[in-house]
Amino acid sequence: MEKIKIVAIGGGTGLSCLLRGLKKYNYDITAVVNVADDGGSSGKLRTELGILPPGDIRNCLVALSEEESLMSELFKYRFPVKCSLNGHSFGNLFLTAMSAVTGSFDNAVTHCGQVLAVKGRVLPVTLSSISLEAELDSGKKVKGEQKVSKVKEKIKKVYLNPDFSQTTPEVISAFKQADVVIIGPGSLYTSIIVNLLIGGIVSAIKRSKAYKIYIGNIMTQPGETCDYKLSDHIVAIENNSYENILDCVVVNNKTLPDKLLKKYKRYGAYQVENDKISIKTVKANLIGDELYVRHDGQKLARVLSEIISLHIKK
Repeated sequence: MEKIKIVAIGGGTGLSCLLRGLKKYNYDITAVVNVADDGGSSGKLRTELGILPPGDIRNCLVALSEEESLMSELFKYRFPVKCSLNGHSFGNLFLTAMSAVTGSFDNAVTHCGQVLAVKGRVLPVTLSSISLEAELDSGKKVKGEQKVSKVKEKIKKVYLNPDFSQTTPEVISAFKQADVVIIGPGSLYTSIIVNLLIGGIVSAIKRSKAYKIYIGNIMTQPGETCDYKLSDHIVAIENNSYENILDCVVVNNKTLPDKLLKKYKRYGAYQVENDKISIKTVKANLIGDELYVRHDGQKLARVLSEIISLHIKK
């Protein structure tokens, strides 16, 4: 029997968490990953060497690695800040060197996937150098993904600079062949919507016959999604794609402990209210440990596998 083809699109820690859970199942997985990061090690390599930011790509490669092997641990290793390599991760440096050796970033990602024996494929959403920018309610404009993620007021709209970047034929083909498309989890504007702004992505999703699932965020983010309910997240996604893009929404329904809520409240973050929406909604306990609010990749993958099985049977 042919494997169910899944395309997961996003970035940040959310996408790698999802992939780590999904790889336990017998799916044909393609991760389409954001390349707008301009902070940390990725930002330095991008500025100094002109390479696409490797951080999110690296995390997804490690997440899809067949085993949490010594090699995957090596890719995650980060050099001490107080040395000449100044906080770079080995994986980022490896991808950078591999880009130079193979002649392109996408070739480097492919070869790194072979080194790590990844279960699936990892594709950059575009091979163009892009920068995310935002216009705030006050009219102020903010440039760069890191600055957009730290804004202290409501975002009016986001856009790319340059605005003519296009996705790749490989990404378009992946959406065309997909049985299921998963959007999220991840920061609404800087991990999810940033991908929808790439030329060809929205049209590829719209043409795809895949079942489209959105994984709702557990917490709001100060500035980026301050006071957003579930419905506000959906509206923002539709405003940057098309109406009724989603067939199903998966959300966490476990109430967080007061101690943890108070901890996040100090930073202006609150549990997202799952208000009523017209889209089919699946609610489940998706929380991992209770030190930080994170999706549990295994719980999330289990819920998704049940949804996918029911859909495929239909």
